[in-house]
Amino acid sequence: MTSPLPKSAPVSHVITARDLRLTLGDGDAAVEILRGIDLDVESGETLALLGPSGSGKSSLMAVLSGLERATSGALTVAGEDFTKLDEDALALARRGRIGIVLQAFHLLPTMTSVENVATPLELAGTGGAWQRAAEELEAVGLGHRLTHYPAQLSGGEQQRVAIARAIASRPPLIFADEPTGNLDAATGESVIEMLFNRREETGATLIIITHDRMLAEKCHRVVTLGDGVIASDVTIPARQGV
Repeated sequence: MTSPLPKSAPVSHVITARDLRLTLGDGDAAVEILRGIDLDVESGETLALLGPSGSGKSSLMAVLSGLERATSGALTVAGEDFTKLDEDALALARRGRIGIVLQAFHLLPTMTSVENVATPLELAGTGGAWQRAAEELEAVGLGHRLTHYPAQLSGGEQQRVAIARAIASRPPLIFADEPTGNLDAATGESVIEMLFNRREETGATLIIITHDRMLAEKCHRVVTLGDGVIASDVTIPARQGV
């Protein structure tokens, strides 16, 4: 498949961040969460944001994905200047550009698997939403679970539906925040393998937020955060070109 990057996106960088800062609260209660992040993410790479609780990795994901506005700094994501957008505009900018997989799945319990994947596509005006949803579920091994509701699925199956939903719109950028946090080790390994396979097949950039070093080292690159700054940025030689 060809890369899903929109024509307006930079040739090499899907994310460019400069002196990115996030402060929550005001006055004496203000807390600086991100304290000057400089980060370039290449189109098509897999990158782990690694760090313990409180290191700033989830806050950085929220800013990079447009779920939270940076307090200051420069940020371009998939060809869009996120620093110039308000919350409503950020929500629109995420559409078609960013897919998100969360630890808690966040499937709608009253919708079947195929409805959970197709409905966001329909709302975005994507043609052939139901066929694409069915094909994406087939690709993650759930072609036989199209009409099942979340309560009828295992945790691993629910996370696969979430992966299908995140990838179905063919975004250039996918974030996965602790994607195996609610799964046992064997199921988590299977889900991660599926996530990496689908990323490779679609050509998307994948950013995984995790505290698990073994998971992080499955990526091309590991960026470790500590106290709101980048403590290290390491490319895994064996993963280059994977």
